[in-house]
Amino acid sequence: MKFKLDAVDGNARACTIQTAHSTIQTPIFMPVGTSAAVKALDTHDMREILDTQIILANTYHLYLRPGDETIAKLGKLHGFTKYDRSFLTDSGGFQAFSLSDISKADEKGIMFRSHIDGSKHYFTPSKVLDIQYNLGSDIMMILDDLVALPATKKRLALSIDRTSRWAEESITYHRLKQSQGIGIDQNIFAIIQGGIDKEFRKISAESLCAMDFDGFAIGGLSVGEENQAMYDTVEYTTRFMPKDKPRYLMGVGTPEDLVENIERGVDMFDCVMPTRNARNGTLFTSFGKLNIKSARFKLDDTPIDPACDCYTCQRYSRAYLNHLYRAKELTYFRLASLHNLHYYLSLVKEAREAILKGQFQAFKREFYAKRESR
Repeated sequence: MKFKLDAVDGNARACTIQTAHSTIQTPIFMPVGTSAAVKALDTHDMREILDTQIILANTYHLYLRPGDETIAKLGKLHGFTKYDRSFLTDSGGFQAFSLSDISKADEKGIMFRSHIDGSKHYFTPSKVLDIQYNLGSDIMMILDDLVALPATKKRLALSIDRTSRWAEESITYHRLKQSQGIGIDQNIFAIIQGGIDKEFRKISAESLCAMDFDGFAIGGLSVGEENQAMYDTVEYTTRFMPKDKPRYLMGVGTPEDLVENIERGVDMFDCVMPTRNARNGTLFTSFGKLNIKSARFKLDDTPIDPACDCYTCQRYSRAYLNHLYRAKELTYFRLASLHNLHYYLSLVKEAREAILKGQFQAFKREFYAKRESR
């Protein structure tokens, strides 16, 4: 991985990340392709229509189905999906957290039962990397110990201790594998934990950032805490993160969350929100959210957002999208998902352009002014 810091405006950053498969200009939003596909969209949509440079795939889900060894035999993720740009794969730690009724962490890893057939599995730091070597992703996330918020100080202390020990095991294992010719073009990111406790975040960040990782993520947020607490935690944590490596905020979030956290020095984001909300009838626009299910759009011949130049807005009306949704036509899912992802990708692109010009604060003011003037 090659990393270049292109510009800084306050704490907001514009960077360039080059992997073996693509050049990624930050701030960047990564569409979520849980099972090696962004729901309702295909590789043509991602490459030719949305022009994405990186998408996220899910280690836990792909390990269970179709299996990482199957994907390896079929050309790894790039050959299997025919998406020839970058993939980031998470470690499966979040899935273990979200499936806490059928999973349990101990000192060496996480035991869980498959949500598909109930079979028992055990993820360790080396196991999740072996899976990701088979997947061939450009950026691999290491196993971490994620806890729900609020959490006790005792549980947070255990989380950051485990996360640091697993990180040390992961980086040692990865460098050994690279010396053996495995995962040479794959990069490895550590995940800073600590809830919203500043002392724990500092301990976790300093411990992990002293290790030779290619990038660092802030994990364990957007799991029940208030937005301002998340923003304050990010602002504090980035102080201890290297300036010459990527910063990734996991699982966040709304358009407002992106703008606020770009201002606080974050480079990379992912979230299921644009595609999930699209499927549920909520569309993101420059003036806020729009509920396409509403009967008031039945005869509305205007695009979702008159200021949007996405594939959907250039071709179809609110009335048509309203009809497709109400008729339960599958075409709706694609058109709505294309619009929402275009909105997110355009938002971070505009943020980057503002940072390069030293005008991020003006960009932020305009972003909120459009919403308030609705």
